[in-house]
Amino acid sequence: MSSSSTPDTVSYTDVTDFDTSKYRNPSRDDSRQSESTRRGQTTPIVALVALFAVCAGVSLYATAVVDLTPSGTGNTLADPTLERVYDTTSEGAVVSPTGLSRIGRVAPDGYRVAVVLTTERGRWTNGEQPPAEPAAGSERIDTAARPVAVSTVNGAVLWGHLRVWVWR
Repeated sequence: MSSSSTPDTVSYTDVTDFDTSKYRNPSRDDSRQSESTRRGQTTPIVALVALFAVCAGVSLYATAVVDLTPSGTGNTLADPTLERVYDTTSEGAVVSPTGLSRIGRVAPDGYRVAVVLTTERGRWTNGEQPPAEPAAGSERIDTAARPVAVSTVNGAVLWGHLRVWVWR
């Protein structure tokens, strides 16, 4: 090592000689900015009309598809019939198998009904046996079920299912 104390020389570039034009963002250029902001924009009224047209088309399509698709049975009588059976056979929200005999006439006029109460300890029925297949030209069999609490003879309360079939 030398004992001379000469500092190392560093050369600096003059800042005024630095050319910044090649690093300029073209979108920041004032002459091009007005041209680029106008391109691709539309008035709000035109956008709203287009949105309305798309929504109207989708809703018309959905309405047509719902009308064309087959629904379950076309007969929605089982749910209200099930509620009438439940109201007739239950006391304090607990269904009694002996209450099935009190059902009487819960079916709508011109319809037949079958009721089944099922638990792990037994099965109780009332009404006619529903046909396995509906007769040709007749409506389909409508059915509904719900879980219920069932009281037994010895006073125990079990979970069971109350099911109703309604057909012509």
